[in-house]
Amino acid sequence: MSYEATLVGAEPEKDIAVLKVRAPKSVLRPITVGVSSELLVGQSVFAIGNPFGLDHTLTQGIVSAVGREVQGVAGRPIKGCVQTDAAINPGNSGGPLLDAKGRLVGVNTAIYSPSGASAGIGFAIPVDTVRRIVNQLIRYGRMLRPSMGITVADDQMTRGLAIRLGTPLEGVLVMEAPPNTPGGEAGLIGCMRKAGQLLLGDLITSVNSVAVRTVEDLLALVEETEIGSDVVLVVHRGADAAKVETVFVKTVDRTQLSR
Repeated sequence: MSYEATLVGAEPEKDIAVLKVRAPKSVLRPITVGVSSELLVGQSVFAIGNPFGLDHTLTQGIVSAVGREVQGVAGRPIKGCVQTDAAINPGNSGGPLLDAKGRLVGVNTAIYSPSGASAGIGFAIPVDTVRRIVNQLIRYGRMLRPSMGITVADDQMTRGLAIRLGTPLEGVLVMEAPPNTPGGEAGLIGCMRKAGQLLLGDLITSVNSVAVRTVEDLLALVEETEIGSDVVLVVHRGADAAKVETVFVKTVDRTQLSR
């Protein structure tokens, strides 16, 4: 049977949406939710979907790798994906990835296929990520985005500065940290020009004890935190490795920064 549904909320950057189905509770059976952080390479998994319009298709494979990065439909990479050799074709997206006990461990999202056909390399968003996003979409109708209110240099610019200055810049360079933002209030310092010279700002090398090397590393770690909680940053003051400090920044919802 078919039932009408309405959109509760969506997170395009993670390829996830929540629908409210108008159906009697008696006909709905919730799936058992597993834990994706416990997945092991070689573990059996099963993908369910409607590839090429063929309903209720089940394919079997193993976990080929964990912690993979896949380019999302919104242009930003989705980190931490589960890679599997279970056949995932167009039409499988949005379907569940199950473990051998039938527990949900991921949501199928993409295949790697230059030819457009199944290449034996499929990817699923881990259920730990799905659970966090779905809870927010149900509660708020959107994904809350923790932010420090700072502007950082893109990776290409940081690499260019490192080459031009002849110094390693292994981290994320702060360009601006306005005083009325959490980052500015915590004491982060951005780049500035003085007498025609560029004075480098703080270089963020670690977030919550996890090393960061790219802007995406920084964004992914900050967005995993709860709004209003402290993000612990290790920074090189003035991008000087000899001047290491720890900075605590309390995150806010990104929408508050534009008010």
